[in-house]
Parts: sequence; C-alpha cells; structure tokens
Amino acid sequence: MKYCTHCGASLADEAVICPHCGCATEKSLNKASSDSAFTLIAKIFMVIGCVVSASLFLIPLCWTIPMTVHYFKKVNNHEDVGVGFKVCSLLFVSLIAGIMMLCDSENF
Repeated sequence: MKYCTHCGASLADEAVICPHCGCATEKSLNKASSDSAFTLIAKIFMVIGCVVSASLFLIPLCWTIPMTVHYFKKVNNHEDVGVGFKVCSLLFVSLIAGIMMLCDSENF
C-alpha cells in the first residue's frame, strides 16, 4: 500500500489517481514524463512528411499539417491516439511515422 503525496490518503499499488483528492500519483507522473523512441521517431517523420509535401505540392499541406499538430497535441497531453489516425498517418503523411505509431505500445 502506498500513500498520496498531496493529501496522505492510502492508495492501492496500481492507482494512478488519488480517489480522495484526484491528484496524479508518482506512477502516472513517471509514465507521463518520458516519450518512447517510437514516439520521437514518429514526431520527426511527421514533420519531414509536412516538409516533403510542401516541397512537392501545396495541396497535401491541407491534411499533413493538421494531422501533425493533432498528433503532437495528443502525445504532449498523454492522450491515446486512435488506430484509425495511425493508419491514416501511415497512408497520407509518412509511411515510417505511421509504422512507428502502430508499433508504439504506450499510445493504444
């Protein structure tokens, strides 16, 4: 059994949020602080996909930039990224970024 660092209430060992005060536990903060290598590689190739689409044609920027921004927001807010979005990124932005997103086990 562990205790909340904010209010001192007892917590279950697998708890990520304190049921008493609602604050995040150390376990969830440690998980949220580090991005996996897959996430980093996916971010890099999403940006490269935007640059390549800008240099070839301007029309693909209509979907590559919003998809890249959406992915960055989801990862930074530690929210789940849907499989559909990952597949669309694979098809329409960057093949490598989409594969890295699908291989990333943290964002399921």
